[in-house]
Amino acid sequence: MSKIVMKEAFIIDALKKYSSMVKRIAFQNLKNMDDAEEIAQEVFIKLVKKYKYNDEEHLKAWLIRVTVNMCKDRRMLFENMKTEPLNDEYPCFTEDENSIIEELWKLPAKYRNTLYLYYYEGYSVPEISGILKKNEHTVSSWLTRARKNLKIILLEEGGYDHEQQQ
Repeated sequence: MSKIVMKEAFIIDALKKYSSMVKRIAFQNLKNMDDAEEIAQEVFIKLVKKYKYNDEEHLKAWLIRVTVNMCKDRRMLFENMKTEPLNDEYPCFTEDENSIIEELWKLPAKYRNTLYLYYYEGYSVPEISGILKKNEHTVSSWLTRARKNLKIILLEEGGYDHEQQQ
């Protein structure tokens, strides 16, 4: 099998496995499905043009890092433009996830990304540290602060039952 055919098969496999993850990460960062889909396309175009490895775990981390960075760039370009989604349905998340997404958006992006990678993608603190290229202690602090801030937000909104958690 030629290198071109192998790379094509690798890209198609990556697209099948990770396109929904990339879209979810982009959406929870940008709060807009059209922008999230555009970022996902840009991420996979970059994968085709620049990715040089065949390691599955490295690929997933690379996709996450590129997605987060592209979202940061997009936010910086449009930081003064305020947009709102047309409805309260967020199709890349489940019904349960939709119920908490509004509260998550009240957190800074670094906290949202850390929570997402830890709870939704199942990464450990050291793995998140490598993906985001931040110190492990920083990631651990972000995770702790994110939990505290989310709890405060949920208590203020009335969506958190303290009795149920004990």
